[in-house]
This record gives sequence, structure tokens and C-alpha cells, in this order.
Amino acid sequence: MSKNQKAAMSPNVTNDAVTRDADVELSIVVPIYNEVLNIEPLYQAVCAALARFEKSWELVLVDDGSTDGSRGKLKALAEQDPRVRVVLFRRNFGQSAAMAAGFEHARGRVIVTMDGDLQNDPADIPALLRKLDEGFDVVSGWRKNRQDKLFVRKVPSWLANRLICSVTGVKLHDTGCSLKAYRREVIDRIRLYGELHRFIPALARIEGARITELPVRHHPRRFGESKYNITRTYKVLMDLLTLNIFLKYERNPLYFFGWLAILSILAGSAALAAMATQVLRGAVDPGVTNVLLTVAFVLLVSGVQFTLLGLVAKLIVASGDRRLSYLVEASRGSSRPGLSGATSG
Repeated sequence: MSKNQKAAMSPNVTNDAVTRDADVELSIVVPIYNEVLNIEPLYQAVCAALARFEKSWELVLVDDGSTDGSRGKLKALAEQDPRVRVVLFRRNFGQSAAMAAGFEHARGRVIVTMDGDLQNDPADIPALLRKLDEGFDVVSGWRKNRQDKLFVRKVPSWLANRLICSVTGVKLHDTGCSLKAYRREVIDRIRLYGELHRFIPALARIEGARITELPVRHHPRRFGESKYNITRTYKVLMDLLTLNIFLKYERNPLYFFGWLAILSILAGSAALAAMATQVLRGAVDPGVTNVLLTVAFVLLVSGVQFTLLGLVAKLIVASGDRRLSYLVEASRGSSRPGLSGATSG
């Protein structure tokens, strides 16, 4: 998330008196944008779903710059129930930013995400948690009986889902379902920006996460208006292109720029060879020769530039990414003295 986005949300956090290290087992993160009529029913449904949950939980509601009175409703809920924590954006930044803010402020060892429009059912949360306990790191909801319009929502979603699965290699029936459960250690290693909230399972796969899915209920929208339309397909395609490059070259962007450099140098060399062939045959056409020389020069210089860009990108990644290049599931036996953060199992 950008510094501007963090600055926009950080001064407006309600019920943050408890430290981040508090012993919270479960955090439910819900982005909210103009859902004033859905907030109270959502809160009641979450409380009912977790009535028998024996461990501590919190509801993190992130207001993405609502203008319909949702902010006041959220503040009132936070004052009423200490388990409700509210993050207020200064303006609308988008669902990915809201998700990232929710992850940043959530304190739970397990994080569940869902939409704020009541189409996801909080009653499915216990089933997601049980599936997570089977040893998975990510459990994604599958809306088998989706309650949306066929041509506006279902068909574009089906096509996008097939495309996303083929590109990312994450085989899910419903990548667009917001109802998902994650282990904290996986979420902590994911950086969201742009509109990448749709592809969190694919980003988690980079970290070696074990991913599965579970059929969940889906209800028709009762209040408010949908924020989605068919024009979002364009954004999905552009984000998918970004993600495809990201999945392949996140750790070493030099490989990506290296391929461009090789292709550019080969093409430039071919242009030089064509020009040399004309000279050797004695059939020199000044116009063609000048064009070939110009093209060869541009392509060869571009190849050098791509190589330098790759080196710079590699340096940026190496200096800016302080995460370990691996994620340990468990370690057994004694650790070396002075090492912290070791996990024993």
C-alpha cells in the first residue's frame, strides 16, 4: 500500500486501545463502501455465527470513503462493542486498499474476509475455520448457487475465473468469492496494491500456501446497490496481465528484462546482417541501408537499456524487500543461540 493510502487511514482508527500483540484468535475483515443499511444486520449475523466460538475474535470494518452515513453507523458500533474495530479512509481508495488496511489493523492469528453487502453468509465462518484446522493455509469460499444476474455477473465471472485459474495455476471454482480464511503468517507476506485483492490465493501460492475451497451460501442483495458491473472485466484483464508477470519475475525481474534484451539484440543483429548482405552482393540501396542501420542501432541500444533496467530493478527488489525468501512451517530440535523467531513443532 502506498504512503498516501496509509496516511489517509491511520488517523481514523476506532477501538484501537488494545495493543496489536493482544491475544486475538480470529479477525473478520470487511471492506465497507456505502452499505449503511447492511452494517447492523452484518454485525448481528457475525455475532450469531460466532456465538459458540470459544476463543477471542474481532470484527474489523474498513470504511472506504462512504458518503451515505456508513461512517457514523460504524463509529456507533465501535462504541457499543469493543470487539468491533473501525478504520476510516479519508476518501475512496478501492477494495484492495481496504483489504490491505484491514490486514494491517487485524490482530488475529486467523483472518477471514467477506463482503459487507450480506451476500456472503457469516454462518459459514465456522466451517471455514474447521477446514483451516485440517492443515490448509487458505480456504476459499465457493458460491455454488450464486444469487446474481446471469449475463451481468455470472457469465463474466465464469469467464474471468477460467482465465485466472489458467494463468495463476490456482485451481478454484470461484476465485471472486470474498469469503475466505487465511493464516496470519501467509497474509503477513502478501503486499496488496492496485486491484490485486482478487488474486490473494495466487499471491499466497508464491509463499507455498496450501489452498483449498469450500462450498458456501450466497444470498441476493437486500439493501443498497452493487458496486460491480461488466466494465470491471477490463480491470481484471489488466490486473491478470500484471499478476502473470509478477508471479514469474517477482524475485528476479532481471529475467524479464533479460528476455527483452536478448530479443532486441537478436533483432538488431538480424538488421545488421541484412545490411551486410546487401553490401557484399553489391546491391546497395542507400534508402534501405539507412533504414536497416537505424533500426539495428535502435534495437541494439534498446537491448543494452533493457539489461540496465533489469539490473536496476533487481537492485530495487534486493534492497526494498526485507522478507526472508522462504517461509518455515516448523522446526524441531535445538536452535543456535541468539536466533529469535524460531518455530518448534
